[in-house]
Amino acid sequence: MVKVALGEIPPDIIIKDGNLVNVDTSEVIEHVDVAIKGKRIALVGATDHCASNTTSIVRADGKYLVPGLLDAHVHIESSMLTLAQFARVVLPHGTTGVFIDPHEIANVLGLRGIELFINESKDLPLKVFVTIPSCVPSAPGLETTGGELGPEEIARGLELEGVVGLGEVMNFRGVLAGDEETFAKIHAGLERGGVIEGHAPGLLGKELCAYVAAGLRSDHESAAPEEAIQKLRMGMKLEVREGSAAKNLTALVKPILELKLDTKHCLLATDDRHPSDLIKEGHIDHLIRRAVEEGVDPVEAIQMATINTAEHFGVAGDLGSISPGKLADILIVNDLRRFKVESVIADGKLVAEAGKLLQQIPLSYYPDFARRTIHLEELGSRDFVVAATIDTGRALVRVIGFIEGEMTTEHLFRNLEVRDGIVRPDLTGDIAKVAVVERHRGTGNIGLGFVHGFGIREGAIASSVGHDAHNIIVLGIHEEEMAAAVNAVVLAGGGLVAIRDGELLAKLNLPIAGLMSDKSADVVVAMLDELNHAARTLGIGLESPFMCLSFLPLAAIPKLRITDRGLVDVEKSKLVDLVLTADQEVSVGASR
Repeated sequence: MVKVALGEIPPDIIIKDGNLVNVDTSEVIEHVDVAIKGKRIALVGATDHCASNTTSIVRADGKYLVPGLLDAHVHIESSMLTLAQFARVVLPHGTTGVFIDPHEIANVLGLRGIELFINESKDLPLKVFVTIPSCVPSAPGLETTGGELGPEEIARGLELEGVVGLGEVMNFRGVLAGDEETFAKIHAGLERGGVIEGHAPGLLGKELCAYVAAGLRSDHESAAPEEAIQKLRMGMKLEVREGSAAKNLTALVKPILELKLDTKHCLLATDDRHPSDLIKEGHIDHLIRRAVEEGVDPVEAIQMATINTAEHFGVAGDLGSISPGKLADILIVNDLRRFKVESVIADGKLVAEAGKLLQQIPLSYYPDFARRTIHLEELGSRDFVVAATIDTGRALVRVIGFIEGEMTTEHLFRNLEVRDGIVRPDLTGDIAKVAVVERHRGTGNIGLGFVHGFGIREGAIASSVGHDAHNIIVLGIHEEEMAAAVNAVVLAGGGLVAIRDGELLAKLNLPIAGLMSDKSADVVVAMLDELNHAARTLGIGLESPFMCLSFLPLAAIPKLRITDRGLVDVEKSKLVDLVLTADQEVSVGASR
């Protein structure tokens, strides 16, 4: 590269006459060339002295040269695609690097699942950096998982190739309480010099200070303006999330712009994004467009998706900007505001153009142990009955209040009808039945509950994707329909289903850990579209009904959740009764 820069040997590629988006200096520099040798950039500037007849010329002709985009926090499993299929989708959108937290597959398969991802990533043009999951399970004692990662497993995982730190520490209450095991995991990450990723929804003031003091340096769970401001002012990296279910970009960006805060500690992250959104809207390119729509300067938005992320994870020596010595991950973009990626160069090779992938990506291989993860006998309608202590009348029950577009839920109380000794859903009040069935260890655990906010009026939907333990979650009105939906998921070896009157309306098989398909993104999206249509015919009007369903068991985020062990009051970190006793009813009434 030294010889190329000095003109002593020719470069392999020269990109001619581009407008360089210099994320190091927050400026756009016109009429810039970039010389590439092998995988790296040798020169940025005039290249007349080093070109030869063996050099390939890529003409930018005044278009913008942008560093390859980086996703600061993503769970690949939420795309329901293998890593290779995910790469096929996001590379044409300009994403050349992702920082993944594979805690979904780890909750099913443990450290072996993480190693599968690392091995798969080695042959991809997409750069994959791993943070080792810190909370498997995410709610110890409150849920049943297939895999577990204690301090010893985490220490081993931190030594694996491509690992850059410790994944989101969801157990913020453990941090505040000085939990020894939680701190053992944090210390393991600090000792190896990696980043410690945070997860602190709603944490403010002295509690947030304590969390940051423990070594946590980022957060992607902010939903309110006050959270964004406090976390930035305390030196945290604010991972601005815009996923398929949780869309927080508008709420977080507005106060930053109003107060004219520096955005150098702001990163862009998708967290969980469905394949249909990846194909129809895009990936990090979509987040850049959204940020610009909200008033962020285009160059600052690009910084949030490139250099800011690279510096946070300690890889800015190789990635994040177009400068000499760094890997040649370069996009050619026609308009910074509309941000449509025309060409993608990764490691010095043209890998995508005009939205089409040019480079061949090998098929994924997943062994039998990753494909046989459902251990469950056939269920019947009796398994989903919520019994009352009276034969007829009304019972006061806890209800999960779902809020579309938010990760938090509400802890509601409702009086529901009791008929024949069974507590019934309330269609007029939009209260359906929900259950979580343990599928890893054959425990027979079934958690029962009610949920408000889905709009379902008939039938049932079920999924083996249920964050974070990934037991089978089912939503419905009638017990027999719920049983049929769960049995259909079991028969498929994992997946998503929609049922009405005992008939299977639509299905998506997810044979890999019950989380991912081995099909292409186009096939998965077509099946998912059928499922979403089927869900709408059942009365569900949510934009991403199955992703919304998958978050109901997430016992690390307030307020009320459901796992295979029952209802969880997240704020108190304990299991609570579904149907309240007379004494509890009095207590609830007094608290109101």
